[in-house]
Amino acid sequence: MFLDPALLARIRERAAGYDRDNTFFTEDFEELKEAGYFTAMVPKEFGGPGLSLEDITREQMALAGAAPATALAVNMHQVWMGVANTVYRTGDTSMNFMFEAAMAGHVFAFGVSEAGNDLVLFGSNSRAQAQEDGGYTFYGTKIFTSLSPGWTMLGTFGAEEGPDGEQVNVWGFVDRDSGVQIKDDWDTVGMRASQSCTTVLDGAYSPAERIVRRIPSGPSGDPFIFGIFANFEILLASVYTGIGARALEVAVETVSKRTSKATGTTYSQDPAIRWRIADAAMEMDVLYPLIAQAARDVDAGVDRGSLWFPQLSNVKSQATETALRVVEKAVRVSGGSSYFNRSELSRLYRDVLAGLFHPSDDESVHGAWPMPCWGRLRGSSGAY
Repeated sequence: MFLDPALLARIRERAAGYDRDNTFFTEDFEELKEAGYFTAMVPKEFGGPGLSLEDITREQMALAGAAPATALAVNMHQVWMGVANTVYRTGDTSMNFMFEAAMAGHVFAFGVSEAGNDLVLFGSNSRAQAQEDGGYTFYGTKIFTSLSPGWTMLGTFGAEEGPDGEQVNVWGFVDRDSGVQIKDDWDTVGMRASQSCTTVLDGAYSPAERIVRRIPSGPSGDPFIFGIFANFEILLASVYTGIGARALEVAVETVSKRTSKATGTTYSQDPAIRWRIADAAMEMDVLYPLIAQAARDVDAGVDRGSLWFPQLSNVKSQATETALRVVEKAVRVSGGSSYFNRSELSRLYRDVLAGLFHPSDDESVHGAWPMPCWGRLRGSSGAY
């Protein structure tokens, strides 16, 4: 493991305080930087450790088990590192600057989501305006911008009208001191330490060398778009799998300590409770190979054709929905004490709810599976 147990233990100790005070995970952030975690996916040829996407899924599961909100926010940086790797493996050097920037201490965040915009990666309400030097300025409002207090570069996009009137999505990276306003508006049920504040772009500038794509609006098979989708879905799945695993661990510890006055034995000996915990463990057991295979295939450049996007959506959906059920089962077997805010399970229950709101949501996942695909699953990639 890249993240050592002592570091994870310190991060776990701080998680409840960040949640209670609704503050950014400043100490975690500094320790993770010092440990080199923000450079973990930088290829060795650029001076980094060269961890793969599959490697990072395991690290993110462990980090989420210690502090879900910290893991979710750090996810955004690791997703961009994964995208840069996906693009780099195709021979495209347009995102190599990110490896150099990460090694220099930069931290990346996502400025993509917009209120009421369900096109997500394929269209934007924001505006991109070309500059004479080849750079662009961006205007618009982005929501759920995790890592708000800590990022130094924001990956974002806006729409530009092309010469024939068509909409073109322009993707670039802006500095936080260039036409960016970060609102102090993060006050949520869970994932509070992520501080995923609303970000207003008012002439936020990206120089030409950081404009990484100009793509017609709508679905795209560009490796850049695929890289965002693949790394985002797989790493989100990893975070929520880590939450489910931790909830199961806490539940086992709890029922092993609670004693029934009726039977004189611990609750861990109750057949009904053992069944519920086993049921939760069986659900969790399915997620690990699902995530590992998807990450391995992305790392290897496996072509699953038209099935890639629905299958990636499914990885995220299976993980978030399973984690939600597992945390609820953990709460049920642990008794009324888990209803108090001081309980870790109470926090995990609130944190896991955020999985419902990340793309792809459960409705779009089901809508992404056209019937002609169903008969081809068996031979698609070895993943099913």
